[in-house]
Amino acid sequence: MTLQTLQTSLAIPEIFLASMACLTLVAGLYIGRNRADEICFWLATGTLLATAGLIIGSFSQGSETAFNGLFVDDPMADLLKIAICVLSAIVFIYSRHYNMARSLFQSEYHVLGLFAVCGMLVMTSANHLLVLYLGLELMSLCLYAMVAFYRDDRLAVESAMKYFVLGALASSVLLYGMSLLYGLTGTLSLPEIHRATGSLDQENLGLILAVVLIVVSLAFKLGAVPFHMWVPDVYQGSPTSTTAFIAAAPKIAAFAMIMRLLIGGLEELHGIWQQMLIILALLSVAAGNIIAIAQDNLKRMLAYSTISHMGFFLFGILTADAAGYGASLFYVLVYATMSCAAFGLILILSDKDFESDRLEDLKGLGKKSPWVGLLLLIMMFSMAGVPPTAGFFAKLSVIHSLVNAGLVWVAVLAVLLAVVGAYYYLRIIKLVYFDEPEDSREISPTPAVRTVITINVLSIVLILPWIGSLFAMCHEVILMLAY
Repeated sequence: MTLQTLQTSLAIPEIFLASMACLTLVAGLYIGRNRADEICFWLATGTLLATAGLIIGSFSQGSETAFNGLFVDDPMADLLKIAICVLSAIVFIYSRHYNMARSLFQSEYHVLGLFAVCGMLVMTSANHLLVLYLGLELMSLCLYAMVAFYRDDRLAVESAMKYFVLGALASSVLLYGMSLLYGLTGTLSLPEIHRATGSLDQENLGLILAVVLIVVSLAFKLGAVPFHMWVPDVYQGSPTSTTAFIAAAPKIAAFAMIMRLLIGGLEELHGIWQQMLIILALLSVAAGNIIAIAQDNLKRMLAYSTISHMGFFLFGILTADAAGYGASLFYVLVYATMSCAAFGLILILSDKDFESDRLEDLKGLGKKSPWVGLLLLIMMFSMAGVPPTAGFFAKLSVIHSLVNAGLVWVAVLAVLLAVVGAYYYLRIIKLVYFDEPEDSREISPTPAVRTVITINVLSIVLILPWIGSLFAMCHEVILMLAY
């Protein structure tokens, strides 16, 4: 393998991030605990922003491969990597006070977060089944450890075990599907699999089984119904700082994984996986929205909300055309931004002895802290898909792609289920503005956190003049994929 074939320059952001993650680990080991936590925070946050800067500075205008075709750099990968790095840095900023107040292992939190992001970036640029699996497991193993940070809390340990066992099961199913695919095509390279599947008999039982196993494993990782059982428990049992991390950037990495596997490798077999995704998406939106209504725990409610949003995200993928993929890309970017802000607000409302994770804790928030109440109002409107927020246009773009693909009945059901889901978002607004506060706790985030959360939330509304340009960019990067 020659240096020209390696093209290591295309992976400089990943190499830099992995190196800085190791440096942050060493800093956490050899510097005193009090100083290490602060230094690791600044190192980790600075690393993520610098990585995003490196990607922006070398933004790809086409598709190039590195490491003998194992790694691909294209505009979609660069866009997703920037979003992953920026959102992860924002989560670190939101989580700092929360972790300090609970004496959580801040240096370990940031090190695991950096390695998880490194895994996400590898997944995003995977051009080979083994590289995809390597990135997935690097991310997953870090998340398992982050969920178990409350080592003395029964609920946190139970959630971590459940996440680990089901995650390992999903990985095993994925590996089995990949092995069948390798046996049928004779290659692990995704572009070569794409070419080989076009000449295979789509009624081949082995091929159908491989596709079914891969789709099932993807549904596990996404938390789509009926493979969603881990999502509510993990969201509720994890420290809120970990829940915020899981709820944002990994969803973008999941989109990359689906694009590389189903579109980059198995698009010729869309007749097989399209029907499966229709069922998964409809079940996810229905179950997520209906079960969320019965929840009284805020984190658990947002977990079921996540399940319904993943269903909407799949609506764009199942159209099996570029317009739908672009709509899904736009949707997942908007959703990850909203989710980051939603859990950021929960972190702001929490203090040393108060988690603020129950719906009753939001009563009278509009009177106690008008600005935080307004931010929460905007967030809930956007998640419900109320115009003129970005959440509305994200849902509209996905539904429009369904109609254009001839799946009108799926679009109608999606709209009806979205209306059902609006109830539990509007219930939060009712608690914030129409109920009397039950305590007089002072909500006083630091100026830096207050500024970041304000920009995060208001961006959902202030991007409206450029919403068409953003959607066009998402569609353009999809069209530039070398599939």
